[in-house]
Amino acid sequence: MAENAIPVALLPRRRPTTMGAMRRVVFVVHEGFQLLDLAGPADVLATATLLAPPGDGYRIEVAAAGAGTVTANTGIGVEASVPLAGVTGDIDTLVVVGGLEVERHLGLAGQIGRLSTLARRTASVCSGALLLAEAGLLTGRRATTHWLSAGALAAYPGVTVDADRIYQRDGVVWTSAGVTAGIDLALALVADDHGARTARDVARGLVVYLHRPGGQSQFSPALRAPAPDEALRDLLAHIDAHPGADLSVPALARRVGLSERHFARVFTGRTGMSPGRYVERSRAEAARRLLETTDHPLDRIARDTGIGAPETLFRVFRRLWRIAPGEYRRRFATR
Repeated sequence: MAENAIPVALLPRRRPTTMGAMRRVVFVVHEGFQLLDLAGPADVLATATLLAPPGDGYRIEVAAAGAGTVTANTGIGVEASVPLAGVTGDIDTLVVVGGLEVERHLGLAGQIGRLSTLARRTASVCSGALLLAEAGLLTGRRATTHWLSAGALAAYPGVTVDADRIYQRDGVVWTSAGVTAGIDLALALVADDHGARTARDVARGLVVYLHRPGGQSQFSPALRAPAPDEALRDLLAHIDAHPGADLSVPALARRVGLSERHFARVFTGRTGMSPGRYVERSRAEAARRLLETTDHPLDRIARDTGIGAPETLFRVFRRLWRIAPGEYRRRFATR
């Protein structure tokens, strides 16, 4: 946590927003931020304002370390109307955006922590969750972020990371997954404020899902923390390359020359998941690639990837990605 981060628990929370007043939304940006992290949610809120009762929409402000032009990752400049230190008064929603270089801006955590005490709720888009964690706002909470940042977020004490969630709400703090997931988050905020019908109308107008099927891992490689140990890296490569092999704990422990108990403890500590869970995800990833690139029937895919039966394949896909294998193939086949 940043040294200048304010102890959030020591500062008073603001009262909830009353109906009939424009809801003030402050977006926090920084140099190199992901433009869609700002533009996507802002468009959702702007569209909701057109549909909301008069005076009950959203008033959007952009703040940064200093007022003036802030350059996004695309090279496009966005005008920050006020420096973070100059933001005062009640805020309905504080939204912290992310970007590939977000860890260069952890020094903003102190001001973000201060602003969160002025806000009814605080949210992050993509890797912006790292700034919330640095400010101490995710301690003792469940959160999500872009799958590339999941390991960095999990390194913060007291943060429980669910890296497959599109967005996560834990009390007054909301977090979302990578980039376009900010749109899903904003739609959820609109539904929370104005009801599902308004959120559905906004989604229809923007031609996006109101509730997209599956989690973010259906769009990304396997979600796992890197393993620094060379022997363990070799073992992970073996698992990924041979999904149909015997990948039981006894077999894997023999391969690295450890007792089963010690192996399970080391594996879980280095990767953040148990051997069984890793093997299941690796096999599911292999099945997913076959669904994308081949016409193999489901029973062959289940057999070749070590999953076993089509029924098990269906259960694994529904549990991991909340989508059936056949539906996944229809959406993402590239052959």
